[in-house]
Amino acid sequence: MPISSAPQTVQITCPNCRQPYQTQVFSLVDVTQHPELKRALMAGQINVAVCPNCGFVSMLGTPLAYHDAAKQLFLVYIPSELGLPAEMQERFIGDVTTLSMQSLPEQASKSHLLTPRRFLSMASLIDAVLDAEGISKEVREQQRRVVELISQLAEALPDQAGFKQLVDANRAAFNEEFFGMLGAYIQASAREQRSETAQVLALLQQRLAEVLGIDLEAGDEMDSETGGDELELNEVLQRIEEAPDERLAAELAEVRPYLDYSFFQAWTTRIEALQQEGDTAAAERLTQRRQQILELVEQMDREAQAMFEAGATTLEEVLQADDTRAALQGLGDRLDEAFMMVLSANIAAAERTGQTEVAARLQALGQLAFEVLQENMTPEERLINELLAAETPRDSQRTLRNNAALVTPEFVTQLNELADDQEQRGTQAIAEQLRRLAREASAMLF
Repeated sequence: MPISSAPQTVQITCPNCRQPYQTQVFSLVDVTQHPELKRALMAGQINVAVCPNCGFVSMLGTPLAYHDAAKQLFLVYIPSELGLPAEMQERFIGDVTTLSMQSLPEQASKSHLLTPRRFLSMASLIDAVLDAEGISKEVREQQRRVVELISQLAEALPDQAGFKQLVDANRAAFNEEFFGMLGAYIQASAREQRSETAQVLALLQQRLAEVLGIDLEAGDEMDSETGGDELELNEVLQRIEEAPDERLAAELAEVRPYLDYSFFQAWTTRIEALQQEGDTAAAERLTQRRQQILELVEQMDREAQAMFEAGATTLEEVLQADDTRAALQGLGDRLDEAFMMVLSANIAAAERTGQTEVAARLQALGQLAFEVLQENMTPEERLINELLAAETPRDSQRTLRNNAALVTPEFVTQLNELADDQEQRGTQAIAEQLRRLAREASAMLF
């Protein structure tokens, strides 16, 4: 993968459900050029992939450099498990050094780039960044506890009673810092187009507000950055304002994490400004659009909650069955994304609490569920999975030609329908890949 200060889109295969998907990988985090990446790094959102199919979280073991010219920091993390030869490590460091030097003005100090500090773990690199920020070890430990609590709360979402119990046991932790970090997670997930994760965390934020009795409309308890900075907010406002009615639901799904108090306050300000200007028609149009947004957001949140609850019920049903494979085979459409997400959350919870036998049983269940899913797939669905897993467009074209008998007008329609579905989910990269495959398959029909 070429070294760049911009994230590179790569395709990986989920180790849990084997579903291929695309994610972004950073080789260089240059906060001199992109200061917003500092908070994303500290929030643990850099080089972390979340499977859109089952929700499994993967840490991407890839070399990473961190550059902050203002603080004279040049840090390099090379995972020891990669086993990179020394010459490859030096080549990587040389490439990121050159790139960082080229990004600085000619008169700027560059001496720090000649002596990079090396780290064997991402945690130690982040500690070095926090040290430079003047953040004490005690504060860092507190931040890590907040991150751990966010993870536990997200996993408890399907269980209403368990969620409330967890909230009640940690009420003292729900302060401005907590909501600020939760907002950072939501922003980073949205920025990296991991809409499933962003929607889960947005739902978590909403559920916390309900249980704690926080008035989101008042916004006092929420960190002001939760809705994104002013530029991002204005872009979201314009995007939603200009969206045609038939695209509104899809657009809202992509920007759901930004639809908070700041968004609606800014929207109301626009309406009031139009009224003062005497443009009553435009003000009325925005008022009607605001009502549409409120109704659609409420619907999305209800559907997300129902999805979690249904997945939890289905998982419990399978765990109690005498014949697990038969139970999975009998689920039909209920063996879906919600089931896999709840299963993945339970695996993570079992591993964190040291319940190794429970975790092993759930992991075996996950593998069995994947096998049943494969059995239930049509030849066309298997072909689509293979096409999405192809490393290059040339590989996917070759796969299409090798399966010409399956390429029919109905197959092209299926690809386009899947692309529509991915757009609704906010996974634009996969939608574009499916559109390309549909065009290539369509060309084979003539």
